[in-house]
Amino acid sequence: MFCNLDYAKRNSLYVNNKEMVTTERSKIIEGLSDPEKIWDVIVIGGGATGLGTALDAASRGYKTLLLEQIDFAKGTSSRSTKLAHGGVRYLAQGDIGLVVEALHERGLMLKNAAHLVKNETFIIPNYEWWGGIFYTIGLTLYDLLAGKLGFGRAKYLSKKEVIERLPTIQPKGLYSGVAYHDGQFDDSRLALNIAQTALEQGATVLNYFKVTNLTKNDQGKVSGVVTKDIESGVSYTIKGKTIINATGVFADEILQMDKPGSQALLRPSQGIHLVVDMKFMPAEDALMIPKTSDGRVLFAVPWHDKLVIGTTDTPLKQHSLEPKALKEEVDFIMRTADQYLTKAPQPEDVLSMFAGLRPLAAPQGGSEKTKEISRSHKIIVSDTNLITITGGKWTTYRRMAEDTVNKAIQIGKLENRPVKTKDLPIHGSTPDVDRKNHLYVYGTDSAALLALVNENKAWGEKLDPRAEYMAAEVIWAVRNEMARTLEDVLARRVRILFLDARVAYDVAPKVASLIAGELKRDAKWEADQVATFRALAQSYLLVPYPAKA
Repeated sequence: MFCNLDYAKRNSLYVNNKEMVTTERSKIIEGLSDPEKIWDVIVIGGGATGLGTALDAASRGYKTLLLEQIDFAKGTSSRSTKLAHGGVRYLAQGDIGLVVEALHERGLMLKNAAHLVKNETFIIPNYEWWGGIFYTIGLTLYDLLAGKLGFGRAKYLSKKEVIERLPTIQPKGLYSGVAYHDGQFDDSRLALNIAQTALEQGATVLNYFKVTNLTKNDQGKVSGVVTKDIESGVSYTIKGKTIINATGVFADEILQMDKPGSQALLRPSQGIHLVVDMKFMPAEDALMIPKTSDGRVLFAVPWHDKLVIGTTDTPLKQHSLEPKALKEEVDFIMRTADQYLTKAPQPEDVLSMFAGLRPLAAPQGGSEKTKEISRSHKIIVSDTNLITITGGKWTTYRRMAEDTVNKAIQIGKLENRPVKTKDLPIHGSTPDVDRKNHLYVYGTDSAALLALVNENKAWGEKLDPRAEYMAAEVIWAVRNEMARTLEDVLARRVRILFLDARVAYDVAPKVASLIAGELKRDAKWEADQVATFRALAQSYLLVPYPAKA
């Protein structure tokens, strides 16, 4: 049984229910101890693109190391609209190539991570007489472009059908609707499973390892990195044949290490989301508004028994690890929701509010509007052979990784080996999931997680009566998903912070205690973690919590 394993083994992943791969940090770090070891591929950045690149490289048999400065998917990759999609608006912009690529990758995501990706129906309400015909034709083309990996055909809906399926839709002025299919998923859970799969394929994957410098050989080519273990403070100089900068909105910082004074490559754009109760749109279908007051697309998507409404597209001149929603962005979403729903959420109804950044290419003399900048990915190789991957979207992470590793093979003169990820199941993948049970996100790991209760019956209890999450999930996150902090668990492993920041605020002490017990931390660590996290949780709310008397 899982609960009878010793400490080293219980910090492990099941592979085919037999072989075990350690996720114990100290064991993984041992792989960095040989200063003469030369890695084939060193990836900087543990978001979707970096993790995908590490998985691609490792699955081809290359010696692969990934270093993430904070936690996996801490930035953009945990803050998406939770859609695996081809991009309807890219079709409207005429970017057919990107749409075809994304629709193909959407199909592979569903096949390879079936526990986390699902087919979702979206409804476009038409408030103009011509909308039904226009969108039915356009979305039929969208479906045809997906080919054999299509999710289903678009369908015209009468006004009555739209209201039946979306009971809170604004009926005044409604003519008809169109239903179409796209993908929906849990972003940071998928990122973690990709990290686990990379480990299973032989990669060394570490969070809380910050790259502080690049090393170069006598020819001035990048030959390695200097990295610091944030927890211990120990620095390592590591050699690599190829260095890949997959740091998203932080790519320019690595480029500055490579060549100080380099022109900025990126122009970050911010998108925010509001999470509210399903009562505001009690439906299995999602809502897609194709054109809002400023020309943007807006979604209202059911996600883990809550409703996610977003997103915005706001250009920024600066970026941070914890971006903040701007008042005008919140007002825009509230105003648009009020226009399309019979009862729009108010500030006190917002359960959580999160902001994410998109690493868009800086405009070169063209439009400054971020919504007009292509989402196609770009691979840039500097004079020093540093490889930088930018742009793209979650849905195309696998293709971005494939293209990046192909470039690394060329630059590093590695043995050319074929890509394996098109048919490689992601850790946990199974189509046999019960989405009414919140543990479905663990896929094939769910039974082992539940077995933890045999070790300690108290771990079978809920963290809070208002949420389904169990204490066992916290233990599992530390032992098997490389969680190191309170935020790691509540934001990116069990998602409470993103679903209900008030509940996250309240359960923080209990969860910190559980983590401390696993990591052998003291009372001061617990108190510091709770204080830091509660300050963060406040920033996810529009109304301060707890309410002042």
